[in-house]
Amino acid sequence: MEFTEVLAEVGGRLRRVRQERGVTLAALSEVTGISTSTLSRLESGQRRPSLELLLPLAKAFQVPLDELVGAPPVGDPRVRLAPRQIQGGRTVVPLNAHPGPLQAYKMIIPGQPEGQPVPDQRTHEGYEWLYVLSGRLRLLLADRDLELGQGEAAEFDTRLPHWFGSADSRPVELLSLFGPQGERMHVRARPKSG
Repeated sequence: MEFTEVLAEVGGRLRRVRQERGVTLAALSEVTGISTSTLSRLESGQRRPSLELLLPLAKAFQVPLDELVGAPPVGDPRVRLAPRQIQGGRTVVPLNAHPGPLQAYKMIIPGQPEGQPVPDQRTHEGYEWLYVLSGRLRLLLADRDLELGQGEAAEFDTRLPHWFGSADSRPVELLSLFGPQGERMHVRARPKSG
């Protein structure tokens, strides 16, 4: 919506709020110190709204200024994560709002039933970092068979044959950082000086 359109709608919005509250122009003038003729011209669109006029009105009506002006929403600061199901019943929740060189995911991998064969290891371009939030993670990396518990991490070049999943019958939750071009994660932490 254009700036002029937003301003053109302020008058009608002010009138609607005033009438919903059962307030007369005279009573509003008394509370705000704005003359009744100015209030009338403001509501009819003959007077351009300004902060000097809108601030006392917002205070009198006990409403936020953007409600009087009809400001466009600035967006919800909460991140709305859209989980999706992938092979083997895994749930993947992308944590990045936008594409970029590194992608972050939360994964929930269902438990591995006893005796179920482990899928073939795969290779692809990239570099991956895994951090176990809960449960136990089994990571097959080339000829190595590793088990990671809560709070443990692993990082590897995905050109190595690999597979990971739950180490037992319970689900495992983990964070994954993946760089499709082989970007490595950089940990920039120094130990406390003694």
